[in-house]
Amino acid sequence: MIEILDPDKLPQARETGALVGHILRTVRDRSTVGTNLLEIDRWAQEMITEAGAQSCYVDYAPSFGRGPFGHYICTAVNDAVLHGLPHDYALADGDLLTLDLAVSLGGVAADSAISFVVGASRPPESVALIEATERALAAGIAAAGPGARIGDISHAIGKVLRGAGYPINTEFGGHGIGSTMHQDPHVPNTGRPGRGYKLRPGLLLALEPWVMADTARLVTDDDGWTLRSETGCRTAHSEHTIAVTEDGAEILTLPKQA
Repeated sequence: MIEILDPDKLPQARETGALVGHILRTVRDRSTVGTNLLEIDRWAQEMITEAGAQSCYVDYAPSFGRGPFGHYICTAVNDAVLHGLPHDYALADGDLLTLDLAVSLGGVAADSAISFVVGASRPPESVALIEATERALAAGIAAAGPGARIGDISHAIGKVLRGAGYPINTEFGGHGIGSTMHQDPHVPNTGRPGRGYKLRPGLLLALEPWVMADTARLVTDDDGWTLRSETGCRTAHSEHTIAVTEDGAEILTLPKQA
């Protein structure tokens, strides 16, 4: 089922999205060399609870995971790219960390992810990966307007990622979102323009280009959740929740300006 948001719920979607953006920015700014992934999870829990929101992850138990996720934020380091299960690991200088967060507030969910390098190091490969996903995300958002189709978004994302020289995995990608975190339609990170579901105002989408430096193949970690690159190469992931409006796409998961 594809859910179309009632116009009077858009302000709530904006509030939820701003909360997700705020939490991610706050956690990113606090994450330094020596920060433990379990500490990051605790920060996320505290901020979600303080806001009166609900985690979309704690009780999440899809077919591709091993039981309920049991944590409040995904923390993927270096060769991990998706569904990173927080564990007892202290971040090192130069680690590439991806944070992925989804919460529900007032009956509307929002989902976003950011990748960044921890500490003072700036490994060129890591910077290039992150920048490619950010450019691809911007291209996908620019392609998402009323009358466009899912294939237009997928094509725009894939053109950037492929142009940067990265293989593209289509097992996991963007998705519809609304009263629940994961909904139809699926938004793969490559596709053919003019194909797929026609976008309508009120449709919420989580667009999430992600790449691995030299492979399109994933392996599942022993924890039953964390997805890693098959070759051990580094990875990156960028995501925003957007609302399709009469005027184009509105990014919901930007933090409010101070």
